[in-house]
Order: sequence, then structure tokens, then C-alpha cells
Amino acid sequence: MKRFFSVNDVPNLDNLIKQARQLKQQPLAQQHLGKGKTIGLVFLNSSLRTRISTVKAAQNLGLESIVLNVTQDSWNWEFNDGTIMNGNTVEHIKDAARVLSTYCDIIGIRCFAGLQDKAEDTSEKVYMLFETYATVPVISLESATLHPLQSLADCISIAEHSAKNSFPKVVLSWAPHIKALPQAVANSFAQWMHKMPCELVVTHPEGYELDPKFTGNAAIEYNQQKALENADFVYVKNWSSFNNYGKILPVEEDWMLTNNKLRISNNAKIMHCLPVRRNLEVSDEVLDSANSLIYEQANNRTYAAQVVLQNILTHAT
Repeated sequence: MKRFFSVNDVPNLDNLIKQARQLKQQPLAQQHLGKGKTIGLVFLNSSLRTRISTVKAAQNLGLESIVLNVTQDSWNWEFNDGTIMNGNTVEHIKDAARVLSTYCDIIGIRCFAGLQDKAEDTSEKVYMLFETYATVPVISLESATLHPLQSLADCISIAEHSAKNSFPKVVLSWAPHIKALPQAVANSFAQWMHKMPCELVVTHPEGYELDPKFTGNAAIEYNQQKALENADFVYVKNWSSFNNYGKILPVEEDWMLTNNKLRISNNAKIMHCLPVRRNLEVSDEVLDSANSLIYEQANNRTYAAQVVLQNILTHAT
């Protein structure tokens, strides 16, 4: 593995999941791989799980970590080529990426969608520019359209709880929110589920369709209750409109997930990437129930990051 941007960079997902689950049993067994090497973690946006889990994963492999918060710790970056930089940007991304590559053996970068310019976000401008100018392997810590480390952790979590059903029904359910959020987690989850042995159903109000490039042949259901019938896993996540880009569209129905709604499921396991707006997206009773996997997902973020870093380090040697 030379890079990690999407599931398309994974030669064999089943093998990667098995490797990650083995790492959970002996997380410090490969510490020699990162000895004397450094990973730089570059954040243009806030983070809790991604930041801490990736630092822990790096430590488990013997890597030193340097964290850079671009909006707080460094100069404002310029992303457009040929710009006369006489405004508030001080350093061009091409210079920042090249310089960081001299300090680091691997770089992770997190850059959210702006939700203002659809073409710019879907082109993954910031991530692709950084990867173009970096001279070391780059991994995505979430980009404008995808969140692969979260999705890999989700795949690990589903694999761990699918023993009794080798082909579970997995439902990705839209949830209400107070502000417009990117589609990255939902896009990525759908994309990765297409590589998993499962039936994927995506349910959301009309107008909240995701980019079909990611949902593919998944069943789309506008009736949440119908979608939840016999579900084995329910992944809850808000996202803003893709067609009416970045907009919050009016929704009359109550889409918050509750225990009452889940009665028609197959005793479904509940998933959410966190952070979650409790009693808006999902009720407390669901999040705090025995069927909730939210903390297991968060824990698996470490092993998702670790298995990716391990594969990159192995390839480098």
C-alpha cells in the first residue's frame, strides 16, 4: 500500500480486516517497523477520534508523531496556482507539502468539504494538491468526500458482529441535525459496504440523495420504517443535500432513531461515527443500549489506522 485515500487503495479488504483484528490481540508486536521514523498529522479541521487514534496507532508501531493544526499553528495556506499572494495567505500548499515531506516519512491530512463550491469539493482539490506535492506516502484523515479510516473501522466492527449472519442487512439512515454537514462519512460508508458481504439499504428524506458514484446499486428507501425491517446493522449519520449542495432541506417526518422504530429490525446493532447530537440524531435509549457499537467503533479507529500504517511501512521497507 503506497497511499490511503479510499477503499480503492485496498487490494484485499477481507485480508486487511483480518490483519486489523490480529493487531487487536497483539498491538505492540510490530513496533520495529516504525523505529526511527516519523508521521506528520496535518489538521485543517477539528478532530478527536482521528487525532488520538492515529497517534496511538503510530505509537504502537514505534513511530514518532508530529501534529500540526494548520489553522492555529502554521501560516495560512494558498491553494491556487499562479496566485499573487498579496492577501492573507502566506505559504503555498506546494511548499508546505514539500517541506513537511523532508521532516516526515508518512503524512496524514484532514481537510473537510467547504460545502460552498460543489465542483471544488468533489474534485478533492485540497487533498489532491497536497498529495501531488508531497514526496512521501499520504493517508486521508478525512477529505471533502470520504473518510476511509472511519469506514475501515466500521467494516472491522461489522465483521466482529456478523458471525451468525454472513450476509447481514446494513441500513445507512439519515438523521436530523442543526447545521449542514458534509457527505464524507456517508459516502465512504456506502463505498466500503460495496466491498463487504452485505445487503446495503440507504434511507433518507427525498432531496437528500447522496452522490450515486458512492451509493452505486444500493437500495434507496425514502420510508425509514420500511428500511429498518429486518435490519442487522443501522448506521446513523446526518448529511446535507448533495443535489442542492450543502443545503438543509425541510423535513416534516421525525427521523431520529428510537427503540420504538427499531422493534421491526433484527435486533439491530447501532452504529454512529461520533460525535453525535444526542436526542436529535439518535435517542439516549438507543445510544446507551446493549446493541450500541459506538464505542467499539471508536476503539477500532486505532486498529484501522494501525493496519494502514503497518501496510505502508511494510511496503516502504
